[in-house]
Amino acid sequence: MMKSLVMIVFLNCAFAAAQQSPADSREADDTSRELAANKRMETAEAALEKGDFVSAVPLLKALSEERPKDAQIAYDLGYAEERTGDEASASKAYSQASDLAPSWAEPRVALGLLDARTGRSERAHSELQTAAAMSSAPSALRARALRALAALDETAHPDAARDELLEAVKLSQETPDDVALSARLAAKAGDTEDAEAAYRRALSANPNDVGALVALGSLLARQAKYAEAETILQAGLKAHPNDPQIVSELAAVYGQSEKPTEGIALLKQTRAADPQFAANPAATRMLARLDSRAGQNADAASLYAGLAAKNSSDPMLLDEYGGTLVKLGRWPEAEAVFTKAVAMRSAFATPQDWAEAESHLAFAASRNHEPAVALQSLALRATVLPNSPSSFFLQAISYDALHQTGEAVKAYHAFLAVAGGKYPDQEFQARHRLVALQHTK
Repeated sequence: MMKSLVMIVFLNCAFAAAQQSPADSREADDTSRELAANKRMETAEAALEKGDFVSAVPLLKALSEERPKDAQIAYDLGYAEERTGDEASASKAYSQASDLAPSWAEPRVALGLLDARTGRSERAHSELQTAAAMSSAPSALRARALRALAALDETAHPDAARDELLEAVKLSQETPDDVALSARLAAKAGDTEDAEAAYRRALSANPNDVGALVALGSLLARQAKYAEAETILQAGLKAHPNDPQIVSELAAVYGQSEKPTEGIALLKQTRAADPQFAANPAATRMLARLDSRAGQNADAASLYAGLAAKNSSDPMLLDEYGGTLVKLGRWPEAEAVFTKAVAMRSAFATPQDWAEAESHLAFAASRNHEPAVALQSLALRATVLPNSPSSFFLQAISYDALHQTGEAVKAYHAFLAVAGGKYPDQEFQARHRLVALQHTK
């Protein structure tokens, strides 16, 4: 009987256990998974705090798969992926976080900044504008979005950039970068007084701001305030010896203020001290320009030849090189260089620049005894620029050389009509030739 009772109790217990185990088991499993996930989350957060993003990424990916509707995990994953260089995955994670929490500004700002940095300007603009308009977002975060918008709009939409910058400053304290940006925007708008004041404020806040220093020097030079520009840049150069930005700007100012030899000395000194600066094509080109301006044309031609050998697709560079060859009287070489330059019409900065290069080719061809080439170049020039005294005179002597007397006479008269006594030698030649041509009819 006892055995039967024991068996009944055992069976009842087993039955009860069987009845309860599925629910209890599921609850226990869920609790266990939750605890494990929380533990991984703690580990991931600790890795993020330490800057160990490589370790954080796989942990956050696993958590994102387990909790696909958790915006915080998606945002953290994007943050970690961006810092490990996986920008495409970071973009997806930030987008997911924004979709899951539309009123949360952080992922939108992060996505906008990432898009801006990777060249997706239109999408960046949209994300940042949305974040900046979120009144519930922290002021500092909205200001960050507005500053990023101002940076995006600086070139194409400077008026919008100024408004965005002003809004940012209302939301948070003005920074030295804000001052520098406001100065650049004022300069672009032609507000030279505001720009100068802003650059001086930027330098007052941060005397080591080389960018503001160089920009102020450039702004003063554009106003022909060369002495002020030189003083500021020279002081900057003492504080930052051989700084390439300051050296380049000061050399440019020397060139503008008709002190090319001082610019040449500065550039040569810096090139000797800094091999990287010596290898910089822009610095070499500036030295070539100053050499040419100082009459050191052989040195200039040598520098231009090296630059042209490395970059034969820059027509403006070739045009400068040809001009130096003209000064040296190397007409065949000059004509060849100008011919290469004008063939790249679409690569010139403006149609007027191309037309001027055609003028240069016409002059070189004329001196190289190729009047037909000169006339062809002058005809092409005339499709963009009106005739000038120089172009009329070149036409006249070219027709004269080809014995096209009627056209030569017309061109000589056209030249004399506009010369106005400013070209005495050429005017004398034109009158002399008109007299001579009258006798050939």
